[in-house]
Amino acid sequence: QQLQLAPIDISQVKFDREIQQNIAMCYSEVDFPVENLSSLPFQKGLIHKKNLPYKVVSKRPVFYVNLVNSADSAGSVYFFPGRYFPNLTIFKVSGSNKLEKIPDILPDNPNNLSYRKITLAAKEIVSLYIVLEQVKTYTNRFRPHIINSGYINSFIRDEENFRPQLRYIGLLICGLLLMMILFSLVNFFQGANKEFFYYSGYALFLGLLFAIKALGGYRSNAVSFFLDGYLDFILLCAGHLFYFSFIQRFLNTKEQYPFAHKLCNAGKLILVAAIVAYTLLNQFSNSFAPEYFVETISKFLLLLIAGFFVFYAAGHRDNKIFNFLFWGNLSMLFFSCLSYLLTFKSVNINSFPDIFISSIFYYQMGVFFELVFFLAGISYKNKMQIIEQTRERERLKAENQLKEYEKQLAVLTAQKEERSRISLDMHDELGSGMTAIRLMSELARAKLKENSPVEIDRISDSANDVLNKMNAIIWSMNSGNDTLDNLVSYIRIYSLEYFENTPIKCTVNTPEHIEASELSGDKRRNVFLCVKETLNNALKHSSASELIIDIETNNALVIRIHDNGKGIDMQNLRQFGNGLKNIQKRMETIEGSFAIENKNGTTTTITLPISFS
Repeated sequence: QQLQLAPIDISQVKFDREIQQNIAMCYSEVDFPVENLSSLPFQKGLIHKKNLPYKVVSKRPVFYVNLVNSADSAGSVYFFPGRYFPNLTIFKVSGSNKLEKIPDILPDNPNNLSYRKITLAAKEIVSLYIVLEQVKTYTNRFRPHIINSGYINSFIRDEENFRPQLRYIGLLICGLLLMMILFSLVNFFQGANKEFFYYSGYALFLGLLFAIKALGGYRSNAVSFFLDGYLDFILLCAGHLFYFSFIQRFLNTKEQYPFAHKLCNAGKLILVAAIVAYTLLNQFSNSFAPEYFVETISKFLLLLIAGFFVFYAAGHRDNKIFNFLFWGNLSMLFFSCLSYLLTFKSVNINSFPDIFISSIFYYQMGVFFELVFFLAGISYKNKMQIIEQTRERERLKAENQLKEYEKQLAVLTAQKEERSRISLDMHDELGSGMTAIRLMSELARAKLKENSPVEIDRISDSANDVLNKMNAIIWSMNSGNDTLDNLVSYIRIYSLEYFENTPIKCTVNTPEHIEASELSGDKRRNVFLCVKETLNNALKHSSASELIIDIETNNALVIRIHDNGKGIDMQNLRQFGNGLKNIQKRMETIEGSFAIENKNGTTTTITLPISFS
């Protein structure tokens, strides 16, 4: 009567009605006796029309309202004080001014904890005291409604669909975070990179936070109350705990950036202390203020650490990977500050669209941009790792090739040394022996004069022939002769000496200048033996009086041997035995070629490809 509250006619409530102006309220302590509710200092209207201050969260709000049913039949409505009130008790003032508790009747709906049914008889007028119990959160506000009982499920559905755009964005961010979880885990299991494990943990906890907010928020049930009263802060802390570990591993801060490493360690210490303190206070304290201070101070310190990290990163932007983290953390810091300010500073909802006055929207935007720059940084790091791995593979390949070349060089050196040793031994041992045989046969023939046996002449000739062959073998085995000009010189000298006491006049034409080119002993030996076989055939079968040897060394070694003899019968080569076949086989072995033709005598062409140094 003192407050002069006009009664609310429930028969006139078609769907729902907000009753801020027709209500009186006050706050009571938790242990305040119910029978003394009428003695509380009520005031007309809502004491707090915006988010409830942390100081009153631990108290019990009490509403006083007058209801009337002007209809001729009984009527009922549901009372709804706001979203985050898990329990409310309604007392009716009886005729003797005693308080009578109205039975707790909830809607047949899973999200029904903040609703109570009130039934009035026809023409009945009642005064009600409504005692509320709050969820321990600073995001709650009073929104007292009475709802027509026939539309209660529609009203609850509208409450669940509060700010649908924010829910869609939250689900989109959850999808991106799920993608990042799978991406990070695949990279972790493939490469055992721990930074991807830490990032998957960060994405997992933030994804759980946003998913529960999008799917379970704005609902009057135990899950939503547990999320807003405790779990959201724990998920936030756990996610950032993994994020600090990710930064330390991703940048190798322990070795490369000690200051950033200390910042991350400080952040992790704050988060662990906050989780432990917040959990203990939530479970074992009825006062909300300590929880509020733990959460507020923790978030402020984290923002401060993020600011220091961004400032530190700005000085290391020459490192491309650090540069990506700089922009990602700067975006996160900026949007987190906006979210933090909106948590404490209410905005007129008529001035902006609903989505732009939600603190979680700006935090989600910070996470989104951090994801974008993280992906860019990962892409750049992977590209650099691929380049580095390619360089390392090329370096190892070059080292292996160098080692292989060194092995081959060692083998060639050993072969050359062995060839030199063998040629030296042959020259010293066999050469001296064959020379002694030849000299002794010459002495024997001189002593016997006309009576010398034919065998002594044969011994002398055989010794000379063997000595010449041995000299050729020694020449081919000596690695000091592995050059093109040495081969040409040897062929010239051998040819002139070979025809010195024969009826054939030999002429050898060689280039004035021969470019430096190495020839292996195998190639020199085969070319020389082919020339030797050709000269032997010319001496035995050509009946020639002149033989000309032309040697060219332009693009290949070409030895052209022409005699003016009777030519060669290409249809009947039996007289040459296996000589021509051996020449052909030898040249094929060293990738050369051999040709013979009749051209005013016989022309034999021996060709060997060579490379000039």
